[in-house]
Amino acid sequence: MSSIDEIKKYNTIHFIGIGGISMSGIAETIRNLGVNITGSDYAKSEITDRLISHGIDVTIGSDIEKVKKADLIVYTAAIPADDVELKKARELNKKTCERAVFLGKLTEAFKETIGIAGTHGKTTTTSLVALCFIEAGLDPNVQVGAILKELNGNYRIGNSDYLILEACEYVESFLHFHPKSEIILNIDNDHLDYFKNMENVKLAFKKYARLLPKDGLLVINADDVNSAGLDRETQAKCVTFGLENPKANYLAKNIKFDKDGFASFDVYKNGVLFDSFKLSIPGKHNVLNGTACIALCDNYGISVDAIKKAFTIFKGAHRRLEYKGTFNNIDVFDDYAHHPTEIRATSSALNGKTFNESWVVFQPHTYTRLKNLLDDFADSLLDFDHIIVTDVYAAREKNVYNISSKDLADKISELGKPVQYISSFDNVVKLLKKSAKPHDVILTLGAGTVTDIGDMLLK
Repeated sequence: MSSIDEIKKYNTIHFIGIGGISMSGIAETIRNLGVNITGSDYAKSEITDRLISHGIDVTIGSDIEKVKKADLIVYTAAIPADDVELKKARELNKKTCERAVFLGKLTEAFKETIGIAGTHGKTTTTSLVALCFIEAGLDPNVQVGAILKELNGNYRIGNSDYLILEACEYVESFLHFHPKSEIILNIDNDHLDYFKNMENVKLAFKKYARLLPKDGLLVINADDVNSAGLDRETQAKCVTFGLENPKANYLAKNIKFDKDGFASFDVYKNGVLFDSFKLSIPGKHNVLNGTACIALCDNYGISVDAIKKAFTIFKGAHRRLEYKGTFNNIDVFDDYAHHPTEIRATSSALNGKTFNESWVVFQPHTYTRLKNLLDDFADSLLDFDHIIVTDVYAAREKNVYNISSKDLADKISELGKPVQYISSFDNVVKLLKKSAKPHDVILTLGAGTVTDIGDMLLK
């Protein structure tokens, strides 16, 4: 029995935490196989509204009746063991499955599963690769960690053996996958609540590289010191990309930015000019993401014309330096960055644009990340002209770490930069409306609810 047939044998599958970006895409994909889907989530969101509008029965809160009626319960790693629905499912001896394990089953069904991994840049690179495959007429299946305007969603059902998806390292989720090809963009010190130290993070990526078959493909970042040696973990074909390492197989050079911060650049393949490319998204970090995409697509025989067309079409994923709108001649942007490395990349991309002064509203994501990287967070925010810090978005955690956003504000002050700690979003909005001037830019920053501030400003 194929893994798709195995999934289709369930009449009803219930998803706990269906509002998660990955869970929602999986749920919609399985629904398209003809399986009845129900779901629950603790909070109403744009994603839960979207699922409901597509005819999926979603409860905000808990619904034991849905658990009773389901043949399989799928839950995310963020769902605690004492969750009401998960406890009931286990009391009833219902079959349960963690999201990554379930997604692993799905990856097994495709001969060409392409997993895009790395601490930063997964969503953008997955989006670029997916659009290149679409432009090349390869009709891929896609699972991506953001809403893409070009897909009108966060997934795509194709009629091919290609599955292109983000491969997340948190709790080593990606080790459940069955990849034929991998991009590893970078390895950084994140998710230390699970990994504890950098060596364990690097070990997880080594294990991920080992999943590749002999006839597979590994695409790795030649500039990233933590990715060095990954080629020794596999017998698959390895190619490298980079901006700085002259030994990279695909090397981006002669990078120039326009007034929007969009880059034009040349790519050299094994030292010979391959072609010139232009992105429709800002930032030097996206030149690196784009070069990774070029390396993979060239090895899949995708034409330069298809790659260039995809690069023109792709205007950025939801919440990746996304332009939200303008009020009083002030542009408002929103970004998902929740790690110091990502903040620096976003800050650099924003500074490629033309404006008077920048205002950032930063919401830290998880107490462990803030505690482990407090000094680095403070340093990463210094390039903004005006800094506002709001309360931590706890996500899966309780604050047992004796840390708060006030500590971050104090650390920024110690570095000699004015900063304001404001808990209430309403008060943040009042301050920005009073203090930001025409031709300034405002950026809301973080993986949590800080995104709501942009909508509040534009109302």
